[in-house]
Amino acid sequence: MKLLSFEHQGQASWGAVVGEHVADLCRAYPQYPTLQAYIAAGRTPHAAADAASVPADLPLASIRFLPVIPHPEKIVCAIRNYHDHHREVVAAGLDRELSEFPPIFLRVWRSQVAHNQPILRPHCSDSLDWEGELAVVIGKPGRNIPEASAHEHIAGYSIYNDASIREWQFHAKSIAAGKNFESTGAFGPWMVTADEIAPDRSLKLVTRLSGEQMQSTTTDDMIFSVAQQIAYASTIFTLVPGDVIVTGTPGGVGWSKKPPRFMVPGDVVEVEIEGIGILRNTIEQAPQ
Repeated sequence: MKLLSFEHQGQASWGAVVGEHVADLCRAYPQYPTLQAYIAAGRTPHAAADAASVPADLPLASIRFLPVIPHPEKIVCAIRNYHDHHREVVAAGLDRELSEFPPIFLRVWRSQVAHNQPILRPHCSDSLDWEGELAVVIGKPGRNIPEASAHEHIAGYSIYNDASIREWQFHAKSIAAGKNFESTGAFGPWMVTADEIAPDRSLKLVTRLSGEQMQSTTTDDMIFSVAQQIAYASTIFTLVPGDVIVTGTPGGVGWSKKPPRFMVPGDVVEVEIEGIGILRNTIEQAPQ
């Protein structure tokens, strides 16, 4: 089942995608005012049955997408988590050692933007780069989660474009600065529930910039698996329903190209992941 957050006629809601329409589950189940609340109540395994009981009467074309989880408590992002991306980092003369543990940083929810909404290039930089990534939405809370049972804590899977402001990423060697500009972290268009994607299934990921393929790989090139990332993050803090794990980007990012290439206003960037869909965003200049 595909579950999403959206606005319709100025009202925030959430629901299920049924063909080219949406079943407004918020209207049918007001005890769950957000998708995050529905996930926290443990209803995700029942999503197909819940959606079947509600008219799918909103055309997809009539809604405004919101980030899948608009206000997650935590957005935990991995860096350099694909072998091909690690190789291009080494080729650029940066760190050569593979990390023993998953390198992570946190995004804030205000940095997020939805499917079909513009990613904003800030005025302080021209180095807005793409990073297509698989996103995992936590469904069951846990601390010190064993790797072997990590998939039991997944509500579903989505797509993230962890767009980065490159020179700010390297200010004082603090990566988070370049990863938290407002309206740069695209998240969507929906979450596919975990029952539709087998644990550790290899998924093809492709990123296109204005129709030109920039990234292409499968998730089996990850250095640290989804389960390893969940286990590691949960050792640091309790993972709660609606938390998002953004699992790292493959090779093919713009700064690695010769010469470097970055996103500019007017570009359209698409991240497509097998079994989930396509996250699409235009690039616009941020307002003053």
